[in-house]
Amino acid sequence: MKLKKESYLKNVKRIVVKIGTSTLTHSTGLLNLNTMENIVRQLVNIHNQGIEVVLVTSGAIGAGMGKLGLKSKPKTIPQKQAAAAVGQGILMHMYEKLFSEYGKIAAQILLTSEDMSDRKRFLNARNTFFSLFNQKVIPIVNENDAIAIDEIKFGDNDTLSAMVTTLVDGDLLLVLSDIDGLYNANPKTNINAKLISYVEEITEKIKCSAGDAGSNLGTGGMITKLKAAEIAVSSGASMIIANGSILNIINRIFQGENIGTFFQATKNPLQSKKSWIAYNTAAKGKIIIDDGAKKAILEKRKSLLPSGVKSVNGKFNKGDVVYIVDSEYKEIARGITNYNSLDIDLIKGIQTSDITDQLGYKNYDEIIHVNNLVILNND
Repeated sequence: MKLKKESYLKNVKRIVVKIGTSTLTHSTGLLNLNTMENIVRQLVNIHNQGIEVVLVTSGAIGAGMGKLGLKSKPKTIPQKQAAAAVGQGILMHMYEKLFSEYGKIAAQILLTSEDMSDRKRFLNARNTFFSLFNQKVIPIVNENDAIAIDEIKFGDNDTLSAMVTTLVDGDLLLVLSDIDGLYNANPKTNINAKLISYVEEITEKIKCSAGDAGSNLGTGGMITKLKAAEIAVSSGASMIIANGSILNIINRIFQGENIGTFFQATKNPLQSKKSWIAYNTAAKGKIIIDDGAKKAILEKRKSLLPSGVKSVNGKFNKGDVVYIVDSEYKEIARGITNYNSLDIDLIKGIQTSDITDQLGYKNYDEIIHVNNLVILNND
């Protein structure tokens, strides 16, 4: 059943706004100051209405390109890091200047995926955001491109903005890009492509509508935006994709204009911890289970016991997040393990009552408790 978009927007109390590189910069890589000023003014306007605002911004590498006189986006990680190190200060300086002109305080927060995947750092970041909200500060977030490497990069700020939305319990994620929204076909190659204004559920058909990355300055495309939408809506936030170059786009959306694509939040969102398990962590290994354990997890929502484990793939420690894989190696769930990979290999297939005899100790009956388990695929 569809939510009423207008009534939903009237009840938004906390919004995360993501602005892409292609929106913030000219084709030269230099910052588009008119666009930045317009976006900041709108964010201040909704902040004045009592809505808490988080800005997730791209543009550090693009700003660095302009300062360094580069004609195209750097190809290597060190080159990107150098451009980001130069550009981040330029970008933040402009935001601070613009927000201060309207009497607002901005705070810079640089994140890597490790900050999200480590539970303690995740909670510390969450506490920082809430403290800033209490002091009426507008957090400005970017990936820490100057130090991030392939293994810890989010890969795009679409995914980062969705993770931030779950981190701060946001009501709405607004993704401003260089496209009007989600189409049923690629509008750049199909003149008959039609804009999809409302998405009640992200189906395989919807995913097939996604195209590849667009501009040579940005890294994200519609595929990454749909991934962001999946993360946001499953956590209880709706999401809108809209064209950031449209004048007063944020104000017009909150005034009820039917602009962009609205993704409806799920009615049964994941709890905060389970959302973290599902989307904010990197799985360290796999536990392969039998059909009986698969049925117990998917149909009866039970914990994973040693008796249902067939084998272990990878090395991991107690407290790590791992994938739960069926006999056909299909990933069906992920969860926080109570035992390390070596111990699980020793107790696989046995009854819970025999764990002590096998290991010499037993801290838990379950390998993964149902409260620390998230189903990924229930086909």
